[in-house]
Amino acid sequence: MYTPAPLPARNMYLLAFARLVTGLLFIFSGLIKANDPIGFGYKLEEYFHVFGTHSLNDYATTMAIAICGLEILLGALLLLGFWKRTVAWGLLLLILFFTFLTFYSAFFEVVTSCGCFGDAIPLTPWQSFGKDLVLLVLILIIFFNREAIRPLITGKSMQVFLTAVLVIASVGIGIYTVNYLPFIDFLPYKKGNNLPALMALPEGAVGDQYDIIYTLRHKTSGEEKQVSDKVYLADELWKDENWEIIGDPESRLVKKGYQVPIPDLLISDANGEDFTHQLIENPYYSMVVVAWNLDKTDLDALRRINELVTEVTEAYNIRTILLTASGTQQAEQISWELNLLTEIFYADAVPLKSMVRANPGVLLLRNGTVIDKWHYNNLPDFSGLDNRYFAKAYHDE
Repeated sequence: MYTPAPLPARNMYLLAFARLVTGLLFIFSGLIKANDPIGFGYKLEEYFHVFGTHSLNDYATTMAIAICGLEILLGALLLLGFWKRTVAWGLLLLILFFTFLTFYSAFFEVVTSCGCFGDAIPLTPWQSFGKDLVLLVLILIIFFNREAIRPLITGKSMQVFLTAVLVIASVGIGIYTVNYLPFIDFLPYKKGNNLPALMALPEGAVGDQYDIIYTLRHKTSGEEKQVSDKVYLADELWKDENWEIIGDPESRLVKKGYQVPIPDLLISDANGEDFTHQLIENPYYSMVVVAWNLDKTDLDALRRINELVTEVTEAYNIRTILLTASGTQQAEQISWELNLLTEIFYADAVPLKSMVRANPGVLLLRNGTVIDKWHYNNLPDFSGLDNRYFAKAYHDE
């Protein structure tokens, strides 16, 4: 039986460092994404769109759970020193795959954020690619020195048992959060946030700054040049009859400014009338049912939500609305079939997906603040809502 020669002490320290950093980073990355596999699934759908594999969209969340679980598992097994050959190969193949994706995203500018650390730590594609290059170096150190890895526990039966526990735990986290909302909400619609405040520039903040670029052509020579609106006005080119503007002006980002956390929420009725501020700034309690895609929404859950909404409305006359990105005809048809009590309003799918990671889900708002939110699987009953929120509030008033 071949026994590898022991590594020099310096190499052992380097291997230990590579294992520690890689293992912890993989576990952290996996846990952050497993906290919100649905969000990671949306990111996977962007990649599917880029590579023309739209048929995989229906499996995006399942794939997200599997990838998150694999990251956690490989990181933990690396730290424990179990199954060193398999783990080394798994890490190498996974980082090569991630490095290709992040380079492709950065070089071709097709996906603006890789989702490596979910919404907790947004990274640009080039930052993600740099992170993957560092990890690739560390994993290559692990791969070429894998035979020197020694397990913390040598008994095979205990290794198998702990590995099984890790598999169940790493996959189970993602399954749980898909069905009961993320443990930690990193999105702007999280509990406690005031939505109107997140839709406007704070006092003193400056947004993105743009130049308007004009393309000018000399009427005699045919020479063309591009100038900014500032130069165009300062040099009074508009007075020079020898130059004419051709084409449409181009807007070009000059300086990145403060990014409004909620830049894209627009709520309208079936006629297109804007109800955004009226609805979210309601000084009283309002219940917002979010079913962004009625083709895929759980209709039984929508029925249960409607029963709760009916009780709430009858007791306190609280305004209740359904927000969807589906078409008017479909929304009205489902409303008629289920006898929904909610008013129906419409918004783009992107902000609705961020409001609550459930289809359907429910938000409780008051004066623009998210008081609470629920997945349809952990929806409270009327008594729970009444005791916690409504009874005291309306009794005090």
